[in-house]
This record gives sequence, C-alpha cells and structure tokens, in this order.
Amino acid sequence: MDRSQKADLVAELKSVFAETGVVVVTRNHGLSVDQSSELRNKMRDAGAQFKVAKNRLAKLALDGSQYQPIGDLLSGPTALATSSDPVAAAKVAVEFAKATDKFEILGGAMGETVLDVNGIKALAELPSLDELRGKIVGLINAPATKIAQISKEPAGLLARVLSAKAAA
Repeated sequence: MDRSQKADLVAELKSVFAETGVVVVTRNHGLSVDQSSELRNKMRDAGAQFKVAKNRLAKLALDGSQYQPIGDLLSGPTALATSSDPVAAAKVAVEFAKATDKFEILGGAMGETVLDVNGIKALAELPSLDELRGKIVGLINAPATKIAQISKEPAGLLARVLSAKAAA
C-alpha cells in the first residue's frame, strides 16, 4: 500500500467517524472467509459497516474526532464495526460473538462516551431505532382506535335494544 492509498484510507475512516453514532472495536482470531463474509452481510443488513484497518492508520483517523479515546483498544488484529444507529452495530457484533469463539468484542464508544464490553452488551439489548419508531406509531394510533370504538358503541347499543324490542 503506497502513501496515497494510505492517505485515502485515513480520509475515508475520518469521514466514517464523523458520520457514525457508535464504534465497536472487535478482535478476530482466525475467522474463516465464510464467517467474515457472513458477519459483513449481517452488518450490511442492519445498516452497519465492518472494516478491518491497520491500527496505525485507524489511530491517525481517530485524531481530532470524538472517538479518539478508543485508540487505546487498537492493538493486535482488530476491526471496527460502525453504524449511524447507535444500536445496530452493537447488536450484530454481540450476536456474532455469541455464535463463534473466534470473534471478541474489546469495547467501543458511542459519541464521546467510551464503552467497555459490558457497555456494548447493554447497548445491544436496547431496541433499535426502527423498533422505537414502531412503538411510537403504535402509541399514537392507540388513542384514535379507542376513540373510534367508544364513538360507535352507543349506536351499537341502540341497535341491540331496537333489535331486542323487535324480536319481543
């Protein structure tokens, strides 16, 4: 990799760090190509990215960003999982770590908050942005449904009374 390629990679990582909501630092101990592809596909499906980068270049990209404190986690064979949704990358990483012992979560950060392994696991247990949106829509819809049921109930009661009177 020549200097221009390294500069391009650092610039790309800087833009990723500027736009992301969470960074999860992972270590893989000999993942197979199939396992790595499966992880990348799961990340992509969740709206996240998984990138293996040289630690030195990643540290250069972290300089000046809000994620600079996680630079201490970058040693050995590491990879970065990122997503704009603060929960997506953490969920996929935790699920994948449960499935294989060759994949380990080292920690990460959400904004300026540095998270350890337990923090990432706690973050993964939270509902995703789409799940929260669905719950909000359900809560907004519920009162309207109840109002419609209440408003039609007197007419239904009147109809039952008249039907009973006609049958008698």
